[in-house]
Amino acid sequence: MNTAVITPGTSLGALPNTALKAAARFWIGIAAIGQVVFAFAVASFYSTTAMRGHPESWNRFMTHGHIPEQPIGNLVVGLHLVLAVFITLSGLVQLVPGVRARVPVLHRWNGRLYVISAFVISIAGLYMSWFRGAAGDTFQQVGISFNAVLIMLCASMALRHAVARDFVRHRRWALRLFLVVSGVWFFRVGVMLSGLIFGGPFGYDPSTFRGPMLTTIGFAQTLLPLGVLELYLYARDRAGSGARIAVAALLIVLSVATAAGIAGATRSMWLPRIAAAFDPRVSIAETLTSVIDRDGMDAAVEEYHRLRASGTDNYNFDEAQLNSLGYQRLRMAHPDQAIRIFQLNVEAYPLSGNVHDSLAEAYLAAGQHELAIASYRKALELDPDKRTAQLALQTLGAR
Repeated sequence: MNTAVITPGTSLGALPNTALKAAARFWIGIAAIGQVVFAFAVASFYSTTAMRGHPESWNRFMTHGHIPEQPIGNLVVGLHLVLAVFITLSGLVQLVPGVRARVPVLHRWNGRLYVISAFVISIAGLYMSWFRGAAGDTFQQVGISFNAVLIMLCASMALRHAVARDFVRHRRWALRLFLVVSGVWFFRVGVMLSGLIFGGPFGYDPSTFRGPMLTTIGFAQTLLPLGVLELYLYARDRAGSGARIAVAALLIVLSVATAAGIAGATRSMWLPRIAAAFDPRVSIAETLTSVIDRDGMDAAVEEYHRLRASGTDNYNFDEAQLNSLGYQRLRMAHPDQAIRIFQLNVEAYPLSGNVHDSLAEAYLAAGQHELAIASYRKALELDPDKRTAQLALQTLGAR
């Protein structure tokens, strides 16, 4: 990666090339920050909950993340998570030109492990998507499979050209591999960016995580970055000054969009995981998950009321706890359980528009439209700017 910068001595003829490289570095810098936060969130939450003996807490942020009756499947999920952290961080190391130039042994061995991890994580992802019951519909599963095939293709080509010592082609395929391996990360950034643009979930049902917008993002998570990379490579190697300036401008715009998506994902997805990992209090969501799986929903409600009435400070009763647990049950196709959980949250936080909105989604998933409308109206009464409630009432033909 060239480290040239614009200085008073830079000639006008070199300006397009310098601008293109600077724009590429700008995007890589922003993406690196987002990927490090993502990796830290995954590593901290899933490792600490496992070490505490609560792997069922994985279900809080991942549909069917832990299924007690499937120990082999749980190991596959755990391996997938470990490799997700490794491949995210090692991919960034591969992009550092100083490592390639000054520590070639590290670059080669890290690259070999990166390629092996790419194959393993792709196979694990296919298993989780088609046989584990991940969130989303068939179209999203096809998108995940498409991403997995591209990962294995790019890994194979990068390895092939490295063995042949054709390092020009190797680096091109390595860049493609980095982008398609980052597909899951791009997906989250894209979902959050769409929420910022449209003022909330648009084109999909957040309770079931299904809809045309998610299908679109599921394919765009690989095709869009690859398309932009090809534009960059063409502009860098063959295009004229005007095209280089245009692509540089496009990269700046995409960098800003990426930063916005990262900010949204950090606030809504990754910081909650990090906070949960380092919160010394016992998660009420983890506690109730264990009770539900062992003794059923009625016992979980009783346990919640008992712990709440005890006045203990050892448990985390924050609003987000039951909210995330309720959505977990929705994604697992248990709307009746989600209703009971969201009702507990409404009981605890009656003045929160968000908890009424969540309860409305559960009612809607259960086919109880009148109750859903009433809860959406209550959410709007408490929070007149609640976009999801506004859109839902319009869809239901209610005001």
